[in-house]
Amino acid sequence: MEVLSWLLAAAFLVAAVGLGVALVSTRARVAQVGELAEERAKTAEEKAAVALREVEAQRKEIMLQAKEVSHQVREEIEAEYRERRSDQQRQERRIQQKEENLDRKLDVTEKREKTLQTKERELEALQAQLGNAHEEQRKELERVAGMTADQAKAVLLTEIEDEVRADAGRRYREVEAQVKEEADERIKKVLAVAAARAASEYVPEITVSIVPLPNDEMKGRIIGREGRNIRAIEQATGVDLIIDETPEAITLSAFDAVRREVARRALLKLIADGRIHPARIEEVVAKAKAEVENQMREEGEKAAYAANVQGLHPELIKLLGRLSFRTSYGQNQLHHVVEASKIAAAIAAEIGADVNVAKTATLLHDIGKAVDHEVEGPHAIIGAEIAKRLGRSPKIIHAIAAHHNEEEPQTVEAWIVQAADALSGGRPGARRDSVENYIKRLEALEAVANSFEGVERSFAIQAGREVRMLVKPDSIDDLGAMRLARDVARRIEESLEYPGQIKVTVVRETRAVEYAK
Repeated sequence: MEVLSWLLAAAFLVAAVGLGVALVSTRARVAQVGELAEERAKTAEEKAAVALREVEAQRKEIMLQAKEVSHQVREEIEAEYRERRSDQQRQERRIQQKEENLDRKLDVTEKREKTLQTKERELEALQAQLGNAHEEQRKELERVAGMTADQAKAVLLTEIEDEVRADAGRRYREVEAQVKEEADERIKKVLAVAAARAASEYVPEITVSIVPLPNDEMKGRIIGREGRNIRAIEQATGVDLIIDETPEAITLSAFDAVRREVARRALLKLIADGRIHPARIEEVVAKAKAEVENQMREEGEKAAYAANVQGLHPELIKLLGRLSFRTSYGQNQLHHVVEASKIAAAIAAEIGADVNVAKTATLLHDIGKAVDHEVEGPHAIIGAEIAKRLGRSPKIIHAIAAHHNEEEPQTVEAWIVQAADALSGGRPGARRDSVENYIKRLEALEAVANSFEGVERSFAIQAGREVRMLVKPDSIDDLGAMRLARDVARRIEESLEYPGQIKVTVVRETRAVEYAK
């Protein structure tokens, strides 16, 4: 028990000693920490003082800079204000000057208005006086002349009109002479070159075909029992067979030359073969049609090659070949278009026009005649529609449509097509006509000329290519003769159909007769 007490006392003593030592150590540390804190506080205060001094120095520096900037801005504002004030003063002075000028102008205007009003009143008074004087003068003139003012005006207007017409006629004659003088040599050269390059022989064409027979017995075989063979031929070909008393010959008549050629070939084959019956006729006619189709294609290709025109549609080639069986006043149309195409190419080359357009349009200008018996309308319009459908250029289409003035020519190439067409159809020997049609055309030409007032007699000469009119000299003067020639030419163009061109000549003869006694 005592040991335990001693042990407890010892333990307590050790604990007390350890606690005391710890307390002493803690107090020493606290003292150290306090000293360290005091040192740090002193350092912080010193740093704070230093920082405060630096901030104060920066603040002073910023304040100085702010004052400088403020002073500079103030000077700039004051300078700008002074400048604006100066501008404002200048504007005010200008406005004041303008107002003064306006006041002066208003004063001047008012004075002018007053002056004008005064002059207007004076002018009105003078006009009244002039009107009275004019009226008195008119009455005096009417009394002296014995005419009213309307009558005198009519006489004066008539005299002025006659004078103007005379001046216009003289001026027209001078201009026409000048133009002819300048253009004559050039036209002669161009047309001579074109015609010389395309000169070709004339080939007469007829509208009937004669098929020779080996003997007159063949006529009966062609007619057949009860006429069945001839009916079969006419039905298959669309051609009329004329079997008359002409020995050893049959005449084929048809407006369509293609059908006539098919019938001619078919008849020659039937005659050579000897077998003539409806079934054989249909077979031979079919073969003849195929041959003619091939011939038309070949003729079209030859024509395009001769005219040096490439790239034509196959249907155009075929229609060109069909023209080889078409005539106009006896002139073969395929030969005509080839010849005209060469002329057009020469003209276009001479004057600097589009050669390709000119020669292509001229080659195709009568293409409508190949189908004009099947389609209604002028052949120029038909040809233009065909060319348009087959993809030709607008210039070519227009030139085709305008070559007979169904459309007004708008391009140089259109005029060239007209000129080439007229040269080819109008050259001597190119076309022929029957005597009956020839006489009717001359009579119609003379009738047109005689229908004009003042014409005494008229004569159609040079195979209808010129009409000469003798006029009464007391009814038509020289200027009237020029107007009459133009009017007659215009009437001929509107009312007659003719190949080439017609020259209109007006002859006015004045004879002075006196007798010596």
